[in-house]
Amino acid sequence: MIGKIFKAYDVRALYPDPLNEDAAWRVGHATATFLKDANGQGTVVVSRDHRPAAPSMAESLIKGIRAAGMDVVDLGRCDTSIQYFAVPHFKAVGGVQCTASHNPIEYIGFKISREGARPVGADTGLKEIEALARGIEGDCPEPTGTYKTADVWTEYRAHILGFMGELKKPMKLFVDASNGCGIALLNKVFSGVDKLEVITVNDSWTDDWAHEPNPLVAENMVPTQKGTKEHGAAVGACFDGDADRCMLVDDAGEICGCDHLTAWLAGHFLKEQPGSAIVYDLRSSKAVPETITALGGKPVIAKVGHVNLKAALRESDGVFGGELSGHFYFKDNSFADSGAITLAASLGVLSRSDTGLNEQMKPFRKYPQSGEINFENDDKQGTMDKLKASHGPQGEVMELDGVTVDCWDTPGPDGGYWFNVRASNTEPLLRLNAEAKDEATLAKLLGEIKPVLGTVAAGH
Repeated sequence: MIGKIFKAYDVRALYPDPLNEDAAWRVGHATATFLKDANGQGTVVVSRDHRPAAPSMAESLIKGIRAAGMDVVDLGRCDTSIQYFAVPHFKAVGGVQCTASHNPIEYIGFKISREGARPVGADTGLKEIEALARGIEGDCPEPTGTYKTADVWTEYRAHILGFMGELKKPMKLFVDASNGCGIALLNKVFSGVDKLEVITVNDSWTDDWAHEPNPLVAENMVPTQKGTKEHGAAVGACFDGDADRCMLVDDAGEICGCDHLTAWLAGHFLKEQPGSAIVYDLRSSKAVPETITALGGKPVIAKVGHVNLKAALRESDGVFGGELSGHFYFKDNSFADSGAITLAASLGVLSRSDTGLNEQMKPFRKYPQSGEINFENDDKQGTMDKLKASHGPQGEVMELDGVTVDCWDTPGPDGGYWFNVRASNTEPLLRLNAEAKDEATLAKLLGEIKPVLGTVAAGH
């Protein structure tokens, strides 16, 4: 069963089968063994989200960590991004958040980081942890590592609000906490801020969620859109379950594309650190690199996935990065993502602006996009090869993540577009993202490549 719970970027599965307390103990023991310092010692920071299974699963994980001789600092129930603050704060060798992020309530899992809050994914240690977990035999030894609880909310609040700065005018914020870890952030970080009025919905800890805590699903954003308009808020925000992602809605109730937000916030961070690199994922609008370049920054394209974005930001010593999934990354946050910092920085920028967010987003919404469309396909590589052969000669081909064909600057009827097709790691699916300079070109492109990709998957 161990193999079924390890994914590309984390441990995640249905509770209690295949992921239960016994598996949690094994993951804890294996993680501690992997994270040990040169002296076979170290501290691991542990926290958990709001799910019914999280308390018992975190407890079992902690027992496994301590049984491997490692010390534990337990932060209790809080957002995942507090890990990226607390690991360096405690000079820990790593941290684990017990969470299944935006998945349905029946799921549970673990997000693991190492020293300096560096992410642990399949290529950066997760495969080794899986092998260690598989190899555990015999009875569970007694815990020998120490255990203590800690409250770092005061320090964490100061860290997050430092990205906001002093609000220059009164701001009204509408937030959907998704009955998740955003509740703690609202209470501990965004309450009592001078000039900030916060109106909330779905802000109680309950197992009866108002909606699935996934802001990438359009219907889950409806309460935020309605509330932002009804209350005349300057901005609306919807957190996912573990609150490391924050999707924004502008003052007109329109959802802000995360690539467009990356372009918008790039201006703010490049003012603070001129000439810096800004990282973006390869599904992002052309408006992103165009904006970064125009502002004197260095656009750095990256593979999809938080492990890849964090690595690219750290390697380029970039100041900021954004991903289409709603993760935003910050150099001054251990190069890691934070939904709270995204919101804080956005509020600060808006408070120093004479126009609303909708008006400010218009320059970045200039190119029509397909959005991500999933296709059922049993010959993923063969299909990508066909698209590369049919469209590649007209432009540039990049195989950083799947196949990207860029004909943006190709003159005539064969140009003015780009598309990326990526294979799902776990399902017989191909994922398409496309953009063009006008609607007619996008429609023509989709008409050509959709039949090649297969049948549109349910829900798309």
